[in-house]
Amino acid sequence: MSSELLDGSKTAREIRSEIKFEVEALIARTGVVPGLAAVLVGHDPASETYVAMKAKACAAAGIASETHQVPANASQSDVLDLIRRLNADGAIHGILVQHPVPHGLDEVEILAAVDPRKDVDGISRGSLGALITQEKAFAAATPKGIIELLDRYSLPIEGKHAVVVGRSIILGKPVALLLLNRHATVTIAHSRTQSLADVVRLADILVAAVGKAELITGDMIKPGAVVVDAGYNRVPGRSHDVGDVHFESACEVAAYITPVPGGVGPMTIAMLLRNTLDAAIQHADG
Repeated sequence: MSSELLDGSKTAREIRSEIKFEVEALIARTGVVPGLAAVLVGHDPASETYVAMKAKACAAAGIASETHQVPANASQSDVLDLIRRLNADGAIHGILVQHPVPHGLDEVEILAAVDPRKDVDGISRGSLGALITQEKAFAAATPKGIIELLDRYSLPIEGKHAVVVGRSIILGKPVALLLLNRHATVTIAHSRTQSLADVVRLADILVAAVGKAELITGDMIKPGAVVVDAGYNRVPGRSHDVGDVHFESACEVAAYITPVPGGVGPMTIAMLLRNTLDAAIQHADG
């Protein structure tokens, strides 16, 4: 068996084109320009690169963006004061606090301070709680992108056994809840799960999000499974990042698989733009 690629780069381009059209329509109808503010605490090179990518994507879609760089030695109150100012700014419809914040700051409290109507990254306790109660809220961008990618390829979720390997609040837990809300049977596994291979082999849909390079190999995958690799790992001596799934061996077994790079990553930015546009629409329509 040779897997069909779930092309996140191509799909994200299509979505961003749709968003650009919808942004133009919103501006023509209401005069409201969607606005996204990124809060970046400290000087983490990976975070700075990611925020710059988001700003570039916003510009291409017609979304206004601004980055607030906060010194690494900023106090908790300094960051919270900035969040409050952004909450009150009518030109800002989405607020993104780049994760993680430096040690010594209370990230949970900072995220909780974001107005739920502007929590376009969807990882505050309120937004995550809304996934459990199935109330209206913004879903975290990467999990939402995974579901959207499955939908764009018309891959069924209802009734399938989904196994999520990983339990972070930005990916593993919310994607498990989104799959559950779409009527999948969901198992959450992680790096300490006993007999991990046996658990993974149950998956009709496998989401790998544990952050361990090539942890999951082809012999652990159910033939015909859909494999979504959300891992990005630097490996010494390798020219590019690798996922949590050993791609070559998985391709011999899976029916569909995301590449790394070019799978989940581009979908994350597309969904952040989608959430920001939706927040602006809600603002414009009252």
